[in-house]
Amino acid sequence: MALLHGLLRPIQAWNDFVLPIGRWISILAIALMVLAILIQVFFRYILNNALPWPDEAARFMMLWLTGLMAPMAFRRGGFVAIDMVVQAMPAKVGQIISIFLLLISAGVLAMAVSIGWSEVTGFGGSFKTASLYLPLSFDLTEWFRIPRSWMMASLLVGVVLLFIVNIELILRALITYLGGGDTLKELMPPEEEIMAE
Repeated sequence: MALLHGLLRPIQAWNDFVLPIGRWISILAIALMVLAILIQVFFRYILNNALPWPDEAARFMMLWLTGLMAPMAFRRGGFVAIDMVVQAMPAKVGQIISIFLLLISAGVLAMAVSIGWSEVTGFGGSFKTASLYLPLSFDLTEWFRIPRSWMMASLLVGVVLLFIVNIELILRALITYLGGGDTLKELMPPEEEIMAE
């Protein structure tokens, strides 16, 4: 049990530190996504002259906010799950099934990390975005065309964070199975804090 707690502590500390940062970046990303969409609506329907970049900027922001928020949702049990069968079984059997499902998830996420790496470093990641540029100077005379790999890195970052959360959940499930569930820190914030989010 002490070994499992020793393995859990650094992973839990990492997730406690990194996931809230991802949440705030996601809040900024969704605000920028809405702004880009509103700009496009104004230019397309009011001025009848659509801009080339807002659609791609909104997609960029959506991918990153998904990649950064999915691990937090997974950690808090926010993914859609059919757990009636597990809950209907005796506690120990349900815990064994949960551990088994988390191990399957770890395998899928390990494959997804490989796919994410291929997307970033492979053929698709070698192209540039069609219309996203980053200014390199204050006088806006130099511009840098954003690589597609920056967009696809959201997949890689998201699945790596999901994999780390999955490892934490496996360790927590093992500790709970061995009878140490009451020693674990709560992952869900208090209800009043959820309502404030």
